[in-house]
Amino acid sequence: MSTAELDGISVAYDDLGSGLPVVLVHGHPFNRSMWRPQAERFSREGYRVITADLRGYGETTVVPGKTGLDVFAADIVRLADHLGLERFVLGGLSMGGQIVMEFHRTYPDRVAGLLLADTSPQEETEEGRRVRNEMADRVLAEGLDPYAEEVLMKMVSPDNVRTMPDVAAHVLEMMRTTPKEGAAAALRGRAERPDYRESLTQVRVPSLVVVGTEDEFTPVSDAELMHDLIPGSTLAVIEGAAHMPNLEREAEFNTVFAQFLAVSTQRMTP
Repeated sequence: MSTAELDGISVAYDDLGSGLPVVLVHGHPFNRSMWRPQAERFSREGYRVITADLRGYGETTVVPGKTGLDVFAADIVRLADHLGLERFVLGGLSMGGQIVMEFHRTYPDRVAGLLLADTSPQEETEEGRRVRNEMADRVLAEGLDPYAEEVLMKMVSPDNVRTMPDVAAHVLEMMRTTPKEGAAAALRGRAERPDYRESLTQVRVPSLVVVGTEDEFTPVSDAELMHDLIPGSTLAVIEGAAHMPNLEREAEFNTVFAQFLAVSTQRMTP
């Protein structure tokens, strides 16, 4: 693990391998270890893979209050500048995918490729805003343990919880150990998220949209919408996975991700 002091916070990150830089953004309420299988594999295959804990998560500084997607995106820019990355492939899952969409909307010239996994581009609804703020209040009062138990079988499909206990245990541990103040701040920020559908029509880099067939949080229809909006994008629907296909179906996810990275590398090569 490395750390960087950026804008008054200490950011914990891993920087593995060399080659085309690939920055992967974790979801809520997880940490950078959710990308460990991809970081370990692709850093051995000619890519420089950077995974960081977002502010309020993992081993990065907790900032209470409200953390908007724009703040997370600005943190990625600061880390990229710290690491000397001008353009890079950027990928995210769930909330991480929304951070990636915010990053592309704000800093499109920094993006060499987009991975959007199990995420949604629509703005938050009035009901969604209420639910996220109520959940933030609940997390602050109770911590993450009750929430983690409730949603485990939506994050990971029930069949995979039974047949892949190591994956289920990893996902549960990430959720349980997320600082409650950081999780609440992100929930309040996501309650105000904008609509990214228009900006997705402006994507001009290789793009991969991934979704698990069993995902209840961001269903296949959301992935199909993003695929339709992004010119020339590739859609991969992963059978037998819920919200965490990179862990539930690691081999299948890595196969489509490898193909996408090969195309991104070709586009980056003069």
